[in-house]
Amino acid sequence: MGVSVFSGRSTDLLTESFLRVRAGAPLLEHVPDGCDVPSAEAAYRVQHATIRALGGRIAGWKVGARTPESEPFAAPILAATLFDGGTILPPGLCRHIGVEAEIAYRFGHALPPRAAPYTAGEVCDAIVSVHTAIEIIDTRFAVPGSQPALDHLADQQSHGALFVGPGITDWRSLVPLEERVILTVGDRVVADHVGGNSAGDPIRTLIWLAGHAARHAGGLTAGTIVTTGSTTGTLFVDPGTHVRATFAHLGTLSLTCG
Repeated sequence: MGVSVFSGRSTDLLTESFLRVRAGAPLLEHVPDGCDVPSAEAAYRVQHATIRALGGRIAGWKVGARTPESEPFAAPILAATLFDGGTILPPGLCRHIGVEAEIAYRFGHALPPRAAPYTAGEVCDAIVSVHTAIEIIDTRFAVPGSQPALDHLADQQSHGALFVGPGITDWRSLVPLEERVILTVGDRVVADHVGGNSAGDPIRTLIWLAGHAARHAGGLTAGTIVTTGSTTGTLFVDPGTHVRATFAHLGTLSLTCG
C-alpha cells in the first residue's frame, strides 16, 4: 500500500522539495514526512518527474552498482549539467562539490525501446568511444550520503555535473578493471591504483541501462554519454580547487571546480 500512496501525492511532494532546493531554498535535512522512498521504481518516478519539471534534453546517464553482482542503478543527466570537453565548473552550480574519476562511454547510435532485451554485442556495437570523465557529486540534502540509499537515488543519484575529457575510439581492447587511474587534487595525488569501480565490468551495467532507459526515457539516443561509476571514491573539495583525472589508456582531464 505504501508504494501505491507514494506514487501520487508523495511523489509530487518530494519532487517539489528537490525543485525548491535547486531554485535556491535551504538544503533538506531529510525527505518531507510521508515521503520516504520505498523502492527503486518509486525513486525513478521522482527522478523523472524532477527531470521533466526542469526541462531540457537528457544528454547522458550515470549508471553503477554496489557490487559486480548487484542490481545496477541509474539517473539521467540533462544537457545543462553535461560538459563535453569543458574544464570549468560554473560557480554556484553545485552546493556540494564531490569529485570522482570515472570512465564514460559515448553511444554512436540509438538503442530505442523494443520488445527483446539488448544483447552485449548490440550494446558494444553502439559504443563509438570511451573517455576519461569527472563527475561532480552534489545533493539536495544538507549532508552528502546521510540519507537512505533510495532517497539519494530519487535525488538524481546525487548528480551535480559531468565533465567528459579525452578518449579513444579503438576501445575494445580496454580492460577497465585493469586500468590505472590517478586522481590529483591541487598538487596532491589522492588516488593512484588499478580498477576501483565497485560495479565491476561496466559493460554489464550498460546492458542493464539499455533496458532501463527504454522503460523510463524512450531509450538511449545517439550521442548519449554514459558514465559508469567512481573508480576513486568521492572527495569533497572547495570551490576553486584544481583537480586532474588520468586513465592510463584514455588520457587526462583537468578541471577547475568553480
